[in-house]
Amino acid sequence: MDTTAAGRPVRRARTTGLAALGALGLLAGVAAKAADASGAPWLADLGSYPAAWVLAVALVARSAPSTRSAATGSAVFFAVMSVGYYGWAVGVLGFGLRPTLVLLAAWVALSVTAVPAFAAVVHEACARRGPLAGVLLAGAAALAVADRTLWLLVVRPEGAVLHPVQGVVSAAVALVVAGVLPRHHRTRVVALALLVPAAVVATLAVDVLYAVLPG
Repeated sequence: MDTTAAGRPVRRARTTGLAALGALGLLAGVAAKAADASGAPWLADLGSYPAAWVLAVALVARSAPSTRSAATGSAVFFAVMSVGYYGWAVGVLGFGLRPTLVLLAAWVALSVTAVPAFAAVVHEACARRGPLAGVLLAGAAALAVADRTLWLLVVRPEGAVLHPVQGVVSAAVALVVAGVLPRHHRTRVVALALLVPAAVVATLAVDVLYAVLPG
């Protein structure tokens, strides 16, 4: 049997899948930057805060056939999304090329490091049963609410600028990742139970990330 010929359909399917994820990433990046420049604050929030991207990468990871596919597919999606986002900024909105390239390099670096790691963890945690998987998914879900928009909406501190639509979206994404994506009930229960404390830790981590990441 010709193993090379037998493997061609599998490789072709993988290539097609990656191309589809790249196309989706490009559309998502362009849409996010267009929303950011739309003048509607709630649309700008959806493209700028992490919840939408947490959900997108989590869905890619959950639907992937393997951990390797989850990591590779998410990296392709996020890298091409970043190109689409900043390409629209330069080509359509007239942003400066040099500073935009610095920002693009930073996000592409995340695309090949943190993003595939996140996707691999989500893929494994969704497929497994038990407390450890629940802890990991709680941490993944908590990234969606680490933007503080939900906290501001609930606490309403004096003088704070509220983002009500984003706060609701962030909460919904966190609940989907923790409560819908897990394949096992026990994992789901643990993830939901630990979501609030995980959100506190994730918020502090995102604060550090924003402090060191340009733009």
